[in-house]
Amino acid sequence: MDVMNKSIPEVSRTTRVDVWLWVARFFKTRSLAKQAIDGGHIDVNDAGCKPARTIRAGDRLKISRGEERLEVEVLALSERRGPASVAQTLYRETEPSRLAREAARELHRLVGASGPQKRPDKQARRDLRRLKHDR
Repeated sequence: MDVMNKSIPEVSRTTRVDVWLWVARFFKTRSLAKQAIDGGHIDVNDAGCKPARTIRAGDRLKISRGEERLEVEVLALSERRGPASVAQTLYRETEPSRLAREAARELHRLVGASGPQKRPDKQARRDLRRLKHDR
């Protein structure tokens, strides 16, 4: 085996979108990332995509996870999942996306505080029944 013929693996210029979403820690497993893509929850450059679609640095992704909506710009590519601190360097969230997410979080916090704290007890249920039927 000739030492000169061995090549050092280069950083890839493209990566599958499902792998990148897993590496960037948007999803816990690659399978969950694939399901989100197949379900139409991921858009690349304002168009739908398939799990095997390749992405490059500079692409924009729209990611929907439950009620959370994110719009991120791909800064770097990697095919190895590492610590969260490294994963956060792979993308940058857009400013409008960050502001909208914070506003939704605050709204959710305020609405949750004004909701009922517990189920009505027997006496409260009787009062509610009386109110409904005594119109």
